[in-house]
Amino acid sequence: MDRNIYQRFDSYVDKVGIPSEMEGQKPSANYSEAEAQNLIHGGHYKDKGIAVFTSGGDAQGMNAAVRAVVRMGIYVGAKVYFIKEGYQGMVDGGDNIVEANWSSVSGIIHKGGTIIGSSRCKEFRERPGRLRAAKNLILKGISNLVVIGGDGSLTGANLFRQDWPELVTELAAKGDITPEQAKKFAHLNIVGMVGSIDNDFCGTDMTIGTDSALHRIIEAVDAIAATAYSHQRTFIMEVMGRHCGYLGLVAALACEADFVFIPEWPPEVEWPEVLCKKLKQERESGQRLNIIIVSEGAIDREGNPITAEMIRKVVVDNLQQDTRITVLGHVQRGGSPSAFDRVLGCRMGAEAVMAVLEATPETEACVVSLDGNQAVRLPLMACVEKTQAVAKAMADKQWELAVQLRGRSFARNVDTYKMLTRLKPPKMTPEMSLAHGKGRLAKQETLWMQSGYTLGVMHVGAPACGMNAAVRSFVRNCIYRGDTVVAIHDGVEGLIEGNVHPLGWGDVTGWVGQGGAFLGTKRTLPDGKYPEVAASLRKHKIQALLIIGGFEAYQTVLHLAENRDKYPEFCIPMAIVPSTISNNVPGTDFTLGADTALNEITEICDRIRQSAQGTKRRVFIIETMGGYCGYLATLAGVAGGADAAYIYEEPFNVKNLQMDVEHVASKMAMEGVERGLILRNENANENYTTDFIYKLFSEEGKGVFSARMNVLGHMQQGGSPTPFDRNMGTKLAAKAVEWMVEQLTQATQPDGSICANKPESAVMLGIVKRYYAYTPVQELKAETDFKHRLPKTQWWLKMRPLLRILAKHESTYQEEGAYVAVEEDVENHIIN
Repeated sequence: MDRNIYQRFDSYVDKVGIPSEMEGQKPSANYSEAEAQNLIHGGHYKDKGIAVFTSGGDAQGMNAAVRAVVRMGIYVGAKVYFIKEGYQGMVDGGDNIVEANWSSVSGIIHKGGTIIGSSRCKEFRERPGRLRAAKNLILKGISNLVVIGGDGSLTGANLFRQDWPELVTELAAKGDITPEQAKKFAHLNIVGMVGSIDNDFCGTDMTIGTDSALHRIIEAVDAIAATAYSHQRTFIMEVMGRHCGYLGLVAALACEADFVFIPEWPPEVEWPEVLCKKLKQERESGQRLNIIIVSEGAIDREGNPITAEMIRKVVVDNLQQDTRITVLGHVQRGGSPSAFDRVLGCRMGAEAVMAVLEATPETEACVVSLDGNQAVRLPLMACVEKTQAVAKAMADKQWELAVQLRGRSFARNVDTYKMLTRLKPPKMTPEMSLAHGKGRLAKQETLWMQSGYTLGVMHVGAPACGMNAAVRSFVRNCIYRGDTVVAIHDGVEGLIEGNVHPLGWGDVTGWVGQGGAFLGTKRTLPDGKYPEVAASLRKHKIQALLIIGGFEAYQTVLHLAENRDKYPEFCIPMAIVPSTISNNVPGTDFTLGADTALNEITEICDRIRQSAQGTKRRVFIIETMGGYCGYLATLAGVAGGADAAYIYEEPFNVKNLQMDVEHVASKMAMEGVERGLILRNENANENYTTDFIYKLFSEEGKGVFSARMNVLGHMQQGGSPTPFDRNMGTKLAAKAVEWMVEQLTQATQPDGSICANKPESAVMLGIVKRYYAYTPVQELKAETDFKHRLPKTQWWLKMRPLLRILAKHESTYQEEGAYVAVEEDVENHIIN
């Protein structure tokens, strides 16, 4: 390889020098003393043996988890083995247990299913089968198992762990293993990861594969909606999930289904009459299509199955509507994993390796789970017992208990679905009308006329997927409570110009699955226009304001809050639902639209790499959006298996670029890798542009690889919202309504005016780790880099070492998994 360009770089560096913060490999984060204790360096666990296997039903994202286990295991110095075909391969031994190397898992992160196979094994359920499995593992030097499967697979692994000492003793007595081997492998350590599209395991917010299955369902429903609209049809969609209704329920929320049947929440006895009345009313109101979601395990209140054919017969016999059934079946297990599942698999796989290698004979078997945005380790059997308690509650027909055991958010999903899909808001009774006229205290005593306030909703900033879902949820939640919602079009400019009008229940029908922003959005801030903004708020009698948008939305609320002493009209509750693909807003770990953009980038990267299928050794340099925030580049790098991702937050220099070129060339020359992926955030560095990096790789790769460059541009903002963004927008807006009603109740004066002037009445509504957070924007000011439009602290930066380790770079890994008791279960499925 030509070294001239490196020599010119080095001469330049020697002459002018490099700022100290850019020297060396990649600058490490400043870790606290507690965090430093969790730092893991390469080669930390030499001479250990780990085996990874997948069992039970397959799920998208399993390959990402397998890849992470193999590469993290090799990174810490352990020998890593595949066990092919699940427990059957463990029992059969031989070629089913093979050592894995780095290249064994190259090019698999984007594949669905599991490359090492999965099967159910009757032999393992009996002691002789487990005895054979123990012998096979010990002869390979394995006493650490990482299990990826459902509750049955994890329960089987725990039983194997309990039997292990006796199995080892028996094998030694028979002479099948040596006394030295019996002593060395006296204990079996196991760690589980839940891989299941059903999301039926208590203790984790999302199981590997669930998000991808939701993608398949939503894609199918969106496609069918078009043909249903053309012919005025009713479609009944049967989704998987066994005895868990999570897929059906969230899919119903994400596609505005008219009716949903799930096992934990059976319909009332008269459900045929209720269903037909609802469908008839909707057709009479002008709706041309109806979608009914039914889980495969749906039952009635007596425990009898409710099938898609039964529902079709009810609709046809009573309404004579053109009704069709679509059974999605194993389509839901197929296709490439979503970006969420790829990142989840990578995070969980890395944490599983650390958990199993740190385990001692006294350590309880654990499962690596996702709690909010935090990886945690939970006692395996406690989670299994809680999962089994759901089945018992359903068998005992304790439906409310079954819903609660699924988690508080599952229960909220049920309530939210019931409220959002009402054809009309509840009507007031004369008693309610009378109570409503008696003043503020009387209002609070009613259900739907709880407040009767006027609330405004608007967008500020760039459009992002999920905005429309948030508006729909906000409007219907407010109307349900008896409030009036006014839509402000085109942001601050529209507010000043008076482009304001009320939104009704039916006005937001069909919004949840649409990208963009139907209300219109602009980046204009209120600076210098405060009198006009105040006048418009006063004219339209807006008593609370929800702004859905990105960094500009944050700045808008901050500026209004800081000018409350001059303009009383700004003394109203104001909340922000963060919505931007850049994920650069302080006070939240996630913003609406970022998941959709991440999936768009990941899918495009898959296609770009596939385009070189017949071309040997090619490296793609891809530029992502995000402003100065490297979230999209980093997470897309993890999800796409990138070799490097350059971002503003982590300074890099020519030496780093030089080492990355050499690294990619080495993998291609020595390990048979044929395609490379380099991501660069659009504002990573003003001098090391995407074109510069492309030319560098092109020049230095001559004779080893060729290079191509792609700038993705605004296609990252387009597309249909993902299930994650649809559901997140729905939930955040619902939480915003709850918060506003509480604030308005406190701020309403005796004369009926509103005076909310405390910092706590102007907030960012976000998700921080495990909780919904309502953070005053004036407090966030100190945590913000306004010049670069960034939070000063960003959680995802801790994933940078994982990105580099999985790409075979040297780095230092920081463990994120903490042991948590199941009793600490805060709010399951806080995001989904």
